[in-house]
Amino acid sequence: KIKGLLSGTKSALLAELRDEIDLLEDIRNLIECAIIEDPPITLKDGGVIANGFNEELDELRGIASNITGKISAIESSEKERTGIPKLKIGYNHVFGYYIEVSKSYTELVPQEYIRKQTLANGERYITPELKELEEKVLGAHDKILALEARLFENVRAQIGAQVERVQATANAVAAIDVLQSFATVSLRNNYCRPDVDLSDLIEISEGRHPVVETLVDKGSYVPNDTLLDSADNRTMVITGPNMAGKSTYMRQVALIVLMAHIGCFVPADSAEIALTDRIFTRIGASDDLSGGQSTFMVEMIEVATILNYATSSSLLILDEIGRGTSTFDGLSIAWAVLEYITKNVKAKTLFATHFHELTELEDLEGVKNYRVLVSEHNDTIIFLHKIARGGASRSFGIEVASLAGVLKPVVDHAKRIMASLEEDAKNRDTNSVMLSSTKSTKTAQVSLFDTPASKIEEEIKALNVDSLTPLQALTILADINKRLNGN
Repeated sequence: KIKGLLSGTKSALLAELRDEIDLLEDIRNLIECAIIEDPPITLKDGGVIANGFNEELDELRGIASNITGKISAIESSEKERTGIPKLKIGYNHVFGYYIEVSKSYTELVPQEYIRKQTLANGERYITPELKELEEKVLGAHDKILALEARLFENVRAQIGAQVERVQATANAVAAIDVLQSFATVSLRNNYCRPDVDLSDLIEISEGRHPVVETLVDKGSYVPNDTLLDSADNRTMVITGPNMAGKSTYMRQVALIVLMAHIGCFVPADSAEIALTDRIFTRIGASDDLSGGQSTFMVEMIEVATILNYATSSSLLILDEIGRGTSTFDGLSIAWAVLEYITKNVKAKTLFATHFHELTELEDLEGVKNYRVLVSEHNDTIIFLHKIARGGASRSFGIEVASLAGVLKPVVDHAKRIMASLEEDAKNRDTNSVMLSSTKSTKTAQVSLFDTPASKIEEEIKALNVDSLTPLQALTILADINKRLNGN
């Protein structure tokens, strides 16, 4: 049927695949003749080989399924042949099947009957025909299983000899299946045909996430443009609140590039995609507890792999580098990684971060700041899911917590704490500590929570512990305890 559907195709590729489909009539006929329509999963209980495929198997099955009828037929035949009306056939575990004749008719017993047992009222005999039937009956089940196994192995060997034909057809059908799936999803979701070329440009107009857009109401997904090249637009530093769509946007760019490279139309109005050797991603949080690796260690291993193997023809998707450790450690690592990629790797990069200090790297060649737009109204925010030039002013983390249902007293308290910390940071100029070759550097790391030493701390520092007696130490400790408790 598939080959028939492709009979009139004008596509050279589809015509080639159609010609590679071997109808395999001989193999199909063999299977249809040899194997029943709905075979069991295993051979151990038999019932796999179809009736009519092997004469010996049919005979054995007939014996096993109709033994009573055969015994009755032999009994009737012998009564008629010998003229003994009370002749009967019986069975026991010692002699197997036998013919029993009463003493009044022993003179009519044929010569070929072989006496096996004498009874008070008669004699028991066997015949070659009866012994042959007995052997067939007693061994029929085992013989059926063994014979089915041999026949199945033979069928399998015949098909195995044609494995290249089977695989070639399977490959052709698989390729047609993939192309048909590409065509169906492209037509259904209004994809465009991308231009994949040897330029250094990734330019996507009105790009969409191929999965997320199918999960939201039709027409409600917010598309976004993307421009990456090997010159002024090599790196996009993307800031904005959680839930605003940074990760979805970056993933959609990666998926569009991947879909273009595998020959599928892409979810966009138009797309020009530079030939890309690899797509590297560092997205999401994961750990390897059995291997003794924390979330942050796994993140750093992935970052190391990217820095070691990415080329200028690669696409890098980096989401929240450095978030698994302390603020200054994370910021320093993210800053250094972004600088190294920009200056040394020179790959096209999407870099999402909550470290707004990284927006200062726009002074570097090829780095551009982007943000996800949000609308603020009455102490709340609305996500617009639109990517625009420029850096975000803040992360809106507390507002997102409120949207998530965190209790209002907790949210309000968080706002007071943030205001206090921001004021303290402003006074102490903690945010000026940046380690970058493009900025002036400071060697000391200032703690956000540094406070002047108290009077008691100064007194403790001034003590000569080595010269104190135990009694003096206890006296000083008791005095400090009273002063701290207000006594």
